[in-house]
Amino acid sequence: MRKFSVSDFDYELPEGMIAQYPSEKREESRLMIVNRNEKSIKIDIFKNIPRYLNSQDFLVMNETKVIPARLVGKKPSGGKIEVLLLEQVDGHSWKCLVKPGRRLKIGSKMILGDILHGEIIQWGDKGERLIKFSYDGDFFQIIDRIGKVPLPPYIKREATELDAERYQTVFAHKEGSVAAPTAGLHFTPKLLEQLKAEGIDSAKVNLRIGLDTFRPVMVENIEDHTMHTEYCSVSEMDAEKVNKAMQNGKSIVAVGTTSVRTLESFARGRHLASGNKHTNIFIYPGYHFNIVDKLITNFHLPRSTLIMLVSAFAGYDLIMEAYKRAIEENFRFYSYGDAMLII
Repeated sequence: MRKFSVSDFDYELPEGMIAQYPSEKREESRLMIVNRNEKSIKIDIFKNIPRYLNSQDFLVMNETKVIPARLVGKKPSGGKIEVLLLEQVDGHSWKCLVKPGRRLKIGSKMILGDILHGEIIQWGDKGERLIKFSYDGDFFQIIDRIGKVPLPPYIKREATELDAERYQTVFAHKEGSVAAPTAGLHFTPKLLEQLKAEGIDSAKVNLRIGLDTFRPVMVENIEDHTMHTEYCSVSEMDAEKVNKAMQNGKSIVAVGTTSVRTLESFARGRHLASGNKHTNIFIYPGYHFNIVDKLITNFHLPRSTLIMLVSAFAGYDLIMEAYKRAIEENFRFYSYGDAMLII
């Protein structure tokens, strides 16, 4: 078995290929079809994905919903404060990033959007702060009114009303993520109905995506990397649907790397358990997949755990060839970019 280092997953990407806006229509993104058996690469449009799936396939999607996690406010003295919600700890407390970070000590108070009050109650070891919020009403309804979509760091612009719609899947349901499960952004209700009409059933899982998903691996030896943790869950009903599909010989098609991580975190051999947990599963070449047979994904950052995951699934050489081809064909990369189907 070949031993990989992090630098093996580096590649040069012209900056202009990082998508700064979504495609005009969700389903009009380009689609690269990577066939593992044939070692072949084909290019199409995402709306044609039903051509490459059939009634023997079963989709699993991450139904997490991106919250408007970027909040702007002020100190009681009037100085400006920015807060980025990272992860809910309990009913009123969240791990957050704050600006200006070092000036805000434990006990510092803030007013966000004139209706949400917060107090820093703890410092974290990675620069984050634990903030306890006080408010009247529903927290998520409040941040819907005062917050902005937390676009990834490589999108070099301010979020707009367009992002509130397009940086969200059409099947988003459970609030809690600060980044989108981007493979799902290409689906429309019409496309999902078309797949269902062709006998392709589906189930949902939930993984709350954090900002660590964008961070490159900073060590050279892959096995030295400490994987971040994320909350994920699978309901009894959805686990039963997936298990029944597998018993009937269907191929499990994960929509996105977060669906992969959730499915593999709850795998008990070729069986999917239900429940909820914080997972730190780290998938890189050499990993044996228990549940996932096919994968829909976007194109990922160099040196990231996500490009390692897709390399584990499709094979390192084939993925590197696919990325090379995508650059030659002027594909759009990252969250708002084009898609890949690995069969």
